[in-house]
Amino acid sequence: MKRAMNQSTLTLLLNGASILALLFMVFSLFSYGQITQKLHVANQERFDLTYNANRFMDGSAYLTNEVRAFAATGAQEHYDNYWNEINVLKNRDLGVAAMQEIGITDEEQAMINDMSALSNQLVPLEENAMNEVMAGNQADAVAYVYGEDYSTAIAKINLLKEQFLDALNTRTLAEVDALEQETENIKLRMIAAMSMVGLFLVLVMIITRWKIINPVIAVKNQVGEISKGNLSADFPLQSDTSEIGMLVESIHETKRELKKYIHDIDSILAQMAQGNMNLAVGSDYRGEFLPIQNAMRQILDSLNKALSQINLTAERVSEESQRMAAGAQILSDGTVEQASAVEELSSSIHELSRQVERNSQDAENARNFSTDAAAQLEACDQKMNALTAAMADISNSSNQIGGIIKTIQDISFQTKILALNASIEAARAGVAGKSFAVVAGEVQDLAYKSAESAQDITKLIEDSIQAVDYGAALAAGTTDALSTVVDSSKKSTEMVERIAESVIQQSEALKQLTAGMEQISNVVQTNAATAQESAASARELNEQAEELKLSVHKFRLREGRR
Repeated sequence: MKRAMNQSTLTLLLNGASILALLFMVFSLFSYGQITQKLHVANQERFDLTYNANRFMDGSAYLTNEVRAFAATGAQEHYDNYWNEINVLKNRDLGVAAMQEIGITDEEQAMINDMSALSNQLVPLEENAMNEVMAGNQADAVAYVYGEDYSTAIAKINLLKEQFLDALNTRTLAEVDALEQETENIKLRMIAAMSMVGLFLVLVMIITRWKIINPVIAVKNQVGEISKGNLSADFPLQSDTSEIGMLVESIHETKRELKKYIHDIDSILAQMAQGNMNLAVGSDYRGEFLPIQNAMRQILDSLNKALSQINLTAERVSEESQRMAAGAQILSDGTVEQASAVEELSSSIHELSRQVERNSQDAENARNFSTDAAAQLEACDQKMNALTAAMADISNSSNQIGGIIKTIQDISFQTKILALNASIEAARAGVAGKSFAVVAGEVQDLAYKSAESAQDITKLIEDSIQAVDYGAALAAGTTDALSTVVDSSKKSTEMVERIAESVIQQSEALKQLTAGMEQISNVVQTNAATAQESAASARELNEQAEELKLSVHKFRLREGRR
């Protein structure tokens, strides 16, 4: 299994990078806020510095204008405005103090000091000019404030003002530009951070789609195919050490295990369908498949035991039916011979009657015929005794066969129960037990056929037993009749010897003998028909037993159970 980074680790790394980018963006946003605040403060300070610088300069210019106006006009208003600015408004001092509070450079402070020094140099001139005005010497006052010294100082002050404003503006503008540039840099960093977050999110989406969603969809489709019983569906995903790779390996392992179980079950059921019961179920079944393994073992054991018992019973039934068929054939042959003998005896008796009618001339012949008839009756008596014994044996064999048929019916019933249990287990197994359900159905059909054959055999044997009982009763009656005939024959012999004594008595005895022989002939004919039917039933039973043996021999059982 090839190594691969876990999807959770990769996602954690990308999410961590996204979080770091977000934190960087938050820090940049915080920095942007601070720089924006600094920029606002810088702009405000620039404005305040410019305002106070102008205030300082305007204050100086205001004093110059007021003093010159007072010198030129002598108006008290200008004088008051001048001193109001000096003593009350103090714009120059307040402007310098405000700029110093905001913050100015040493160079700027030096220029302010120079301007203040120049301004202080003008104060005596301005005071002299105002004193000259108060004294009425306006021309001198004008000379003071419009003279070369005053104008030169004013020119120097104005030059310093311009230099101060340029320096102040340059410095504050540089600070504002620097802050604005830093703001733009922070904006670029924020845009870069947002781009990185977006890129990481896109990567997370792509990786999630490629590494997680697509494999999960493929796994879902594959599981759907497995749920439909299709274990041969194409599954191109390869396993690795990642979570999805391990899930894919689980799917491959599941398919391999299911294929192994299905192949094993299919092979076993196919061989069972071909009659091979000498099988062994593998021992490597796991989990929920262990009950199937145990059930297949129990089914094989039960089928081997049941079929072995059926085979043994079929052999016994075959042997008993063969003996029964042989006995029935012997009984049939003996009955036919008996009927023939009785027929001959009847003819002899009729002949004897005709001879008796010819009276004593044929007495000697009648004696001979009577002697022969006695011998034949003795033979008939012996055959009837043998027939009675054979019928008793047949009756006993029929009773034994009836017990065997009961055993066959029990086996058939057990086989039905076994087939029903197998069908239930196959139904529980679902699609995987479909082949086993077919075998269970075949076993159930065989059980039904065995039950029907057992019922047919039972019916035939019951009919045979009734016929045998009836034949036994007839044989007993025939034996009694033959005994009577033997006695009558003896009497006839004695009567023939004493033929001269009473022809009338002999004639009556012969009439009775003729009637008895007719009765015996009817009984023997009936017995012969019954014996033939018994022989036919025995042959049919033997054929059914042979078919049962052939059906059972189709199954190859385990050693020691054949």
